[in-house]
Amino acid sequence: MNHTPEEAGPYDANRQSGADHGNGLPIVEVSDKKSLLPASRTGERKIEHVRLCLNEEVGGVGVTTGFEHYRFRHNALPELNFDDISLQTTFLERELRTPLLISSMTGGSAATGAINARLAEAAQRRGWALGVGSVRAAVERSELTETFYVRDKAPDIPVIANIGAVQLSYGFGIEECRRAVDIAGADFLVLHLNGLQEVFQPEGNTGFASLLSQIAKVCRALEVPVGVKEVGWGIDGDTAAHLYNAGVAFVDVAGAGGTSWSQVEKFRSRDPIRRAAAEAFADWGTPTADCIAEVRAVSPKGALIGSGGLKHGVDAAKALALGADLAGFGRNLLGPAVDSEEALDAALAQVELELKIAMFGIGAPDLATLRGTSRLIRK
Repeated sequence: MNHTPEEAGPYDANRQSGADHGNGLPIVEVSDKKSLLPASRTGERKIEHVRLCLNEEVGGVGVTTGFEHYRFRHNALPELNFDDISLQTTFLERELRTPLLISSMTGGSAATGAINARLAEAAQRRGWALGVGSVRAAVERSELTETFYVRDKAPDIPVIANIGAVQLSYGFGIEECRRAVDIAGADFLVLHLNGLQEVFQPEGNTGFASLLSQIAKVCRALEVPVGVKEVGWGIDGDTAAHLYNAGVAFVDVAGAGGTSWSQVEKFRSRDPIRRAAAEAFADWGTPTADCIAEVRAVSPKGALIGSGGLKHGVDAAKALALGADLAGFGRNLLGPAVDSEEALDAALAQVELELKIAMFGIGAPDLATLRGTSRLIRK
């Protein structure tokens, strides 16, 4: 999952379905004391997105991340101690214990707000950066702000607020962007590009004309760095060059090979023509590995996040070696986040371990060495 729109309010695991939590919105019943997903369907869009991403085949078909085309040449004599390997990094002048990001996923309802809180707590414990889902809903409905505010759970890590770039064509401006940053308690804002999803989404907004100039205005006016991300079809080198030239501080490629949002919206749509049309786009998009390489080629020093279908720490190592500053994980963390705090912690720890082992396997003591390695080869 890469972004989210609307719905309900703060989560309280001790309340039952239909109870009032003070803002007139019902608390949803959860399936057990740890799982955050409601036991029954609620009709809320974001909960439905979570269900679909967990329970349906929503990955791209016939398209991959491209990481399988790369491999590391093993170094049998790494000349370093495993325990001395460092994952520390800096992203846009913010220090991090790891070069890893929990990508924008959700928020905007009772249950999804609780998922955000759990993600934030885990990111804080382990030193990951954190993105929240689209804050549009809370900008429009103040009762939803608590489902996106994560700064109290994550006081020390970079937090990225999120708004659909297309909303700049539908009345959103600088003040709404500032509000989104304030709502999340964020360090940065990312504007997401999701044209194909909007076409297939029943509630979609498809006015994507003249967005680049509007993005440039936000970059000039906002007090925090502004980035742009895709949601799973990728940002190529040419597009990234236009974005950096417009003043964008960072690009998150969010390439193909993971969740396909045309597939997700296919399951939500009641329009038989759009449902059928979605199948034609199951293999749409530019593989994540290709996006990272292209974007780094056009901007050797631009801040760059590599996300889109990353499965494990070896994928993260490849993304970083190809030129990403951070490696982002989305849907692979959703199941553990819904399941329990322990499952999420274990998932993050496993990614970190796999990344460190990959670095050990090529003799890279730190991220600078990993990014400059000649040991990543294309098959």
